[in-house]
Formats: sequence, structure tokens, C-alpha cells
Amino acid sequence: MKICDLLKENLIIPEFEGTSKEDVINELIDLFKADERIDDLEKVRTAVLDREKIMSTGVGKGFAIPHGKTNAINEIIAAFGKTKNPIDYQALDNQPVNLIFLLVGKDNLISTHIKLLSRISRMMNNDDFRNKLLEAKDQKEILSIFQAEEANYYDV
Repeated sequence: MKICDLLKENLIIPEFEGTSKEDVINELIDLFKADERIDDLEKVRTAVLDREKIMSTGVGKGFAIPHGKTNAINEIIAAFGKTKNPIDYQALDNQPVNLIFLLVGKDNLISTHIKLLSRISRMMNNDDFRNKLLEAKDQKEILSIFQAEEANYYDV
């Protein structure tokens, strides 16, 4: 499974409205309000926010990957958003965050979930990739940047 199998234009926020960690996580989750792959959106929200309470998913370099696992979904879901004004995310490097990738997996698909988290992390370690995302203007451009970057990886 690839990131771009999950990420679609309608699941990308080119500029968050919110200014806090919880605001932007909720904005990403709310993209799935009418999604038939979701059995219970509030259980998805709880899974992601509960995971965030354990340890911040702000992994560094201005990037966060809020995630969780729940059987309130029928398949793995993902969304992405960014902001020009960095958000205090209590990241591991104590730096604010601009790029946020949401990943929610099913309880019984742990291996796939971990592989996708790993791939996203590797992609986001690329400074050029992150800078392109920050400069992107709209959903279509953001998705094409993900597609071009993911073409460099073959092992998921």
C-alpha cells in the first residue's frame, strides 16, 4: 500500500484555519464526516487524540504525524494539511509544526500501519520535499508533490 493510494485531493487542507494542535487535528478528522469508510467519526477522533496524549506526534523538522488505530473505520485513512504560521505542537525537537499528516489504521492491520508511518517519516526527512510542500498553493499541487516523492520508494 502506498501513501498516494490513501491521500486524495479532497483529503488535503492547503491552509489550516485552526491555530492549535487540537484545532488542526480536528480539521483533518472532519474531512471524513461524510466518508462511508468511517463507522464512527468520534471514535476516530478519540483514537487519534488519545494517542497524542501518550506522546506528541510532532516528530521534528516542522512535521507531525498524528495517528491512531481503531475498528471504527473500514480501511486505513489518511489526510494532510499545512499552515504558513507554525503551530506549537510540543514536538520532540521543541520546534513548531507546519506540515501535518493524519493516518488512522485498523486495529488488525498493525504491520501496514507501521510501514505507512515509516514511509511518511522517511519522506518528510527530505528537506527538499518538505520545502516543496510548504510552497505548494493548492490540493492538486500538494498531491502531485507526494506522488513524485513517493515514486522514489519501492518497499511498501
